[in-house]
Amino acid sequence: MSRTALRICPLCEATCGLSVTVEETAADGPHGEGGGRITAARGDRDDVFSKGFLCPKGASFGQLDSDPDRLTRPLVRRDGRLREASWDEAFAAVQAGLRPVIEEHGADSVAVVLGNPNVHTVAGALYPPVLLSTLRTRNFYTASTVDQMPKHVSSGLLYGDPLAIPVPDLDRTDHLVVIGANPMDSNGSLCTAPDFPGRLRALRRRGGRLTVIDPRRTRTARIADRHLAIRPGTDALLLFAMVRVLFDEGLVDPGEPAGRISGVAEVERLAADFAPEAVASACEVPAEEIRGLARELAAAGRAAVYGRVGSSTVEFGTLTSWLVDVLNILTGNFDRPGGIMFPLSATGAAPRPPKPGRGFALGRWHSRVSGHPEAKSELPLAALAEEIDTPGQGPGHPGAPAGPVRAVLAIAANPVLSAPDGARLDRALADVFMVSVDPYLNETSRHADVVLPPPPPSRSAHHDFAFNALAVRNQVRYTRPVLPLADGRPDECEIHARLILCAGGQDGADPALVDAMVIDTALGKAAGDPHSPVHGRHPADLARELTGRTGAERRLDMMLRLGPYGDGFGAEPGGLTLARLLEHPHGIDLGPLTPRVPGVLRTRSGAVELCPEPLVAEAARLRAGLSARPGGLLLVGRRHLRSNNSWMHNVPALTGGSNRCTVQVHPDDAARLGLTDGGLALLAGDGGEVPVEITDTVRPGVVSMPHGWGHDRPGTRMAVAAADPGANVNQLHDGTRLDVLSGTAVLNALPVRLAPASEAPAARPAAPA
Repeated sequence: MSRTALRICPLCEATCGLSVTVEETAADGPHGEGGGRITAARGDRDDVFSKGFLCPKGASFGQLDSDPDRLTRPLVRRDGRLREASWDEAFAAVQAGLRPVIEEHGADSVAVVLGNPNVHTVAGALYPPVLLSTLRTRNFYTASTVDQMPKHVSSGLLYGDPLAIPVPDLDRTDHLVVIGANPMDSNGSLCTAPDFPGRLRALRRRGGRLTVIDPRRTRTARIADRHLAIRPGTDALLLFAMVRVLFDEGLVDPGEPAGRISGVAEVERLAADFAPEAVASACEVPAEEIRGLARELAAAGRAAVYGRVGSSTVEFGTLTSWLVDVLNILTGNFDRPGGIMFPLSATGAAPRPPKPGRGFALGRWHSRVSGHPEAKSELPLAALAEEIDTPGQGPGHPGAPAGPVRAVLAIAANPVLSAPDGARLDRALADVFMVSVDPYLNETSRHADVVLPPPPPSRSAHHDFAFNALAVRNQVRYTRPVLPLADGRPDECEIHARLILCAGGQDGADPALVDAMVIDTALGKAAGDPHSPVHGRHPADLARELTGRTGAERRLDMMLRLGPYGDGFGAEPGGLTLARLLEHPHGIDLGPLTPRVPGVLRTRSGAVELCPEPLVAEAARLRAGLSARPGGLLLVGRRHLRSNNSWMHNVPALTGGSNRCTVQVHPDDAARLGLTDGGLALLAGDGGEVPVEITDTVRPGVVSMPHGWGHDRPGTRMAVAAADPGANVNQLHDGTRLDVLSGTAVLNALPVRLAPASEAPAARPAAPA
C-alpha cells in the first residue's frame, strides 16, 4: 500500500517542493522505524514557489533518506572504540566530557563548528544560537568562511546588518550579470530561486540579456549572450574598472534611493586608478569589453549584478562582494523591481519606523594564534586546527581566548574535508573531547567521543528559516514529518535541546525547557516593544495562545504571528499563523519583492554607507598589487548539479556522470605538461593523484577541481563515497591565504603545479606558501 505526501527538499538552496511516494510498512525499516519508506520523489506542481521543478538531488530523496550507512543509534567512545549506546548514556557522556573542560579552562576552551547542512533544517536554524549563548565561547566557526562570509561583511558595512543581503529580482530584470557563479548547476546560492535555469531561460525569452564572467565556460556561460573568460582572482579589478567607466561617462544615476546613500564621491576617488586600460592585462579582458559591459549595465531598463562563490573565495572576496552592490547602486538598480532587492521573510522582524542602528563592526576579538579578527562573531574555519594544536596563551591578540581549544562540538560539519589543510585538523581532533551531531561516521565525526545521529529527513519537519530571507519571491511553506520516528528516538530538535542542557550542566532536565525559555524571552521582548502589536500584553498569556505539536512548532507559530505578515496574536485578523499555514500544504504566496529602504538599514547614519573605511583600505591594497601577475596555473573550483559540498557523495543515484572528482585542464596546457585524458596527474603539495579531464571549458592557464572530496580515511562508514573517494582539493591550502576582512579561505585563483603522476616523488613541487 502506498500514499503520497508533501515535503520541502532540504538538499540545496532552491527549496523545491516535493511530492513523495511512501510505501507503507508495518515492519521496521532500514533505520529501525516502522511506518514506511520513501520510494519515489517528484516535483510538487502545486507548490507556490517551485511549481513542479525538480533536480537530480530532489529525485534521489528516497535513496538519501534510506541510506543504510546512516547511523541509527548514538555512538560513545569506550576503550578507544566507538560503540552503540542509549540516548541517555550518550548525553550523560556529553556532559561528563564537556563540563570539566569548561570548569577548568573556561568557555573559550570549547569550539563550536557549524556545517552547511545546518541551514537546511529546522533544528539547525533554531538551536545553535541558544547553544552559543549558553556556552559564551569566542571560538565559533562555520562553513561561511569557506563560502559566503565576504557577502555578509560587505552587507554589514554597507547596510549595517550582515544578514541584509539583497538578491537579484530574477523574474523582472532585463540584464543579469553573473560573476563567479554557475546557477545552472548550483541551483543558486544566496539567491533562493527554484528552477534557476528556467528563470534564466525566461529572461532570454522576454528579450533580456545574460552576461557571465567566469574563467570556465560553465553551463550558465553556455547559454549567455556574453561570456568574459576572466583570469581567476581579478574580479575586483574588473568591477572597479566598470565603476570608473560609469563615472567617466556620466552614467552614474542611483535613482530614488540617492538621498539615502552617502560616500558616492569617495567611491569615485577610489576608482580613479582602475581604468579599463590599467586592469585589462591583469584581468585578461580587453578594455573595450569592460567599457561595453559597463555601458550595457547602465543602459538596461532594469539590471542586476550577482556574484557568488567564485568571486567570494578569492584574496579580495569582500571587496568584490562590495563592488557588486556598488555597481547595482550606482546604476539605479538598487532596491527596485528588476534590480537587487531585499526579501521579506515571514519569520523575519516586522517592519518598523526607520531609524539609525548600531552599525556593523569587525574585529571585536581576535583568534589566539594568528590574530585573525572575528567577522559576524565567527573566526576563520582555516584557523581551527592551529587553535587546537598550538599550546600556550599566544602573543596576546586583542580579546583572544586565553588558551587552546580542548573540546569541539561539530554540528552537521565535516571540516576535515571542507576546511583548508584538513590533514592538520585531522591530527588535531584526535587530542580533544569531541561531540558530533551527524547522521554519518565521516572524516570528521570518526574522531568524536560521542556521535548523536539525527533521524532521516522524511521524519523531520521542514521550514526554510534562512533561505526565505534570500528568496526571489516572498512566500512561506512548512511541511510536517512524512514518516513517524521509532519509539524512543528523539527528533533533531530534541537532540539539539538536550545538547544545550548538557552544555549548561543540566543533563536530565526536560528538553522542552529550552523552547519554553526562548519563547518566554522573545515574547517578553515583544511585549515591551512599543512598535510591536503585542505591546503591553502579558507574555504568559501570549504563550498560551501558541499552537503546535512540538516546541519547535510553537516557536515557528510565535515567529509567524510576530512577523511582517502575522496576525499579531489577534491584532491583525486574517494574518499569518501556524494554523493558517498548515491549511495551505503547498505554501502561501506573499507576492513579489518590494522596496524596503530605508527600513532595512541599520547603519549608524541611517543611510547606505557606500564607502566604509575598511573597504577603502582594501582598495589601496588592491591598487598596490595591480601590476602583480604570478605565472603558472591557477586553480578554481566548480559545482556539480548532483552534489552539495561534501555531504551527498554516499547516494548511489548521484554518483558518476559529471559528478566526478577530476582535474579539468585545457588541451594546450595538457599537451605542454604531457597529460592524457583519463590519466592521473599530481597536484602540488598533498592534493593527491587526480584523474585528468581535458576540456576547453576551462581557459588556458586554469585548472579546475570540485570541493568536498577525499573520502579515503579509515574509520568511516560511508561505503559508496569510499568506493570513489576522490582527492581533497582543500589540502592544497595551508590555511594562511585568507581574505583579510572576512577571514574566508582563498580557494580560487590558487597557484598550483600539475604533473603526470608517473613522475618521481622527488619531482613534486612544494605546497604553495
